[in-house]
Amino acid sequence: MDFDLSEEQRLLKESIERLLIDAYDFEQRKKYMKEKGGWSKDIWGRLARQGLLGLPFAEADGGFGAGAVETMIVMEGLGRALVLEPYLATVVIGGGFLRHGGSAAQKAAHIPSIVEGSKTFAFAQLEKSSRYDLHDVTASAERKSDGWVLNGRKFVVINGENADRLVVTARTRGAPRAKTGIGVFLVPGSAIGISKKAYQTQDGLHAADITFAGVEVGSDAAIGDPEDALQLIERVVDEARTALCAEAVGAMDESLKTTVEYLKTREQFGVAIGSFQSLQHRAADMFVALEQARSMSMFATMAADFDDPAERAKAVAAAKMQIGRSGKFIGQQAIQLHGGIGMTMEAKIGHYFKRLTVIENTFGDAEHHLRRVSGGVV
Repeated sequence: MDFDLSEEQRLLKESIERLLIDAYDFEQRKKYMKEKGGWSKDIWGRLARQGLLGLPFAEADGGFGAGAVETMIVMEGLGRALVLEPYLATVVIGGGFLRHGGSAAQKAAHIPSIVEGSKTFAFAQLEKSSRYDLHDVTASAERKSDGWVLNGRKFVVINGENADRLVVTARTRGAPRAKTGIGVFLVPGSAIGISKKAYQTQDGLHAADITFAGVEVGSDAAIGDPEDALQLIERVVDEARTALCAEAVGAMDESLKTTVEYLKTREQFGVAIGSFQSLQHRAADMFVALEQARSMSMFATMAADFDDPAERAKAVAAAKMQIGRSGKFIGQQAIQLHGGIGMTMEAKIGHYFKRLTVIENTFGDAEHHLRRVSGGVV
């Protein structure tokens, strides 16, 4: 199988690298963190003008008809620069629900706004006791004559503070852990009945805990079947996991490069510490872990074309498991090889480790996905 990028894909990779080298170094990132919502509207606009926000959408919907490989390339680039902008929440997840389950009217109403950068999304899924179970949903959506009424609470909604649209999972019928009776609803971020508690997460992103109290939406707010949307949710979340794997590879790659550069310049006893054989071996182990993660990220990306949903899910779970293990190892080694400076806010290496740690715990950690691969979790 040919793993080389096509000419168009190489150009995409180079264009992302040029943009981020020019506009997203570590000091600039600190400034973007202080903007409203915790990310730069100017950078978001530049991503839109380069066509990156429209990559996965069909040409008929105003996009560029790109595939999973292009998303992988973008996410790796964003991971290298520790980009704060809500690409995952808006393009991968919000856009994923529209691409796979949205009606023609929903696509026409929202996809062009995503592509041009005027609208962002957030995925309100996590609940207080649901952990990694996508079917554990207690938030409710009750039918009303002309639509739905939503009640419940969602936690750690990334970009939830300022998102124009919330993609909300809610139960339309059945017990809290039943795998049927779950719907997905598009809700305006400023709808009456919504209250938010916003905060910054450990990795520098912004999230919100959101309460829905009698929030009314129209009948056209449901994406797909409002009583049987779990399969749609699982598909989109697996695509998000695959994107996170690619982002983690980018972060790990940059962590290794930063650490090797530090070993070459930091001196002890009058010589660079990179000349110590034991530290060279540790850097070599980091490289092996990175390449293991990279190969599994590619595997998950290829799994997007698998016809069997169960096989696709297992491939993504295997990748997420390896990504979690490699990210933890590389992050820990990078901090230890930097010494005390690696624990400070001024050193970027610690920020990479924080992001890798959050990625591992987003949509399932390594142990959760080990159980999925082994058959313990369906």
